[in-house]
Amino acid sequence: MSKSAGCCKSFLHYAFDYETPKTVVIPDLGVGFLFRFTQFLVVVYVVGYVCVVQKAYQETDTLISTVSTKVKGFALTNTSDMGPRFWDVADYVIPPQVRFSFSFGDHSFFVLTNMVVTPKQVQSRCPELPSPSSICVDDCDCVEGRSDPRGNGIQTGLCENYSTTVQTCEVLSWCPLEIDTNLPLLAAAENFTVLIKNSITYPKFNFHRRNILPYITSSYLKKCEFNRSTDPDCPIFRLKHIVSEAGEDFQDMAVKGGILGILIDWSCDLDWWAGNCFPKYSFRRLDNKHPVNNVAPGYNFRFAKYYKTADGEETRTLIKAYGIRFDVIVFGTAGKFSIVPTIVNLGAALSFLSLVPAVADWILVTCTRKRDLYSRHKTAYLNEDADTEVRDIFTSTNEHI
Repeated sequence: MSKSAGCCKSFLHYAFDYETPKTVVIPDLGVGFLFRFTQFLVVVYVVGYVCVVQKAYQETDTLISTVSTKVKGFALTNTSDMGPRFWDVADYVIPPQVRFSFSFGDHSFFVLTNMVVTPKQVQSRCPELPSPSSICVDDCDCVEGRSDPRGNGIQTGLCENYSTTVQTCEVLSWCPLEIDTNLPLLAAAENFTVLIKNSITYPKFNFHRRNILPYITSSYLKKCEFNRSTDPDCPIFRLKHIVSEAGEDFQDMAVKGGILGILIDWSCDLDWWAGNCFPKYSFRRLDNKHPVNNVAPGYNFRFAKYYKTADGEETRTLIKAYGIRFDVIVFGTAGKFSIVPTIVNLGAALSFLSLVPAVADWILVTCTRKRDLYSRHKTAYLNEDADTEVRDIFTSTNEHI
């Protein structure tokens, strides 16, 4: 046989000879138990956690949401500055309720619960409110044109009597200045109700749903009110109950205001054998309320209503509004069976099972008392003479056959 023919035959053997792993059966109960127990853990993880808990056989999608709200209720206050006054939705809901939110996030509405009202302000000069930067002894302590970001206006350079005992720098501003006292509390706001209309879409599955469920009628909406035990599907919420479920007291929170979250969870399983998709409501306070260092608590802002007097002078009523901002936060993920993630996760499970023998072999040849014996039988090192001897025996056996 020529040298080239020998090389060709060697290449064919190298390319097409079949190789099979050697199986060694070891009667070791400890290693055998560890091997089966590890297989059991992998199967429990794949079936119990990956398939049942994580639902890895499903394709998922995130929702698109739209929210609208409508608050109802009224209140009556009677203060020395304002006298008796009736409040309805147009007064205590800010901004007006003609508002929608198309987003993946939240929608907010603000309910006025407390306020500081400064009526009949005009642009003129008046003494600044007392503070370390505004108290003065004479005009030399005041700088004309100076503006303090924490003050109320621009200094004129004059030192004026704020009271019989205190002098402050005069400012050009809207006068009289706001004095943060005498808050008319809208205590009746706790009985206001809000209707939340929420529609969601899972575009990947072409699935649409709203929180006004199919069985809800107009007559039902007129008398229902959300109750976690007796009526969990009603989309009408009493503000007092929202605050209570968030672990707060409405009257305490109404004084300085705060921020509350109305969370609507639309996590859905859209498979036919478990198909259900209903909103789940929860409530929590979102602004930071520190039990000890409660600096700058609550939630407030200012706005003004402007008027013209008969002689053409511009006046305004300044309102510092305290209240509760309600953030409607809609979230959720839908899942539905799909063959692609199922195959991917089954492949991952099989790869985990293929690692179990490798772990058992490593423990066998490194941690057991007979590791040297097991290592010799598991791994065979063949030299050229031994390989020739084996080949001669194989040839002789074929000739006898």
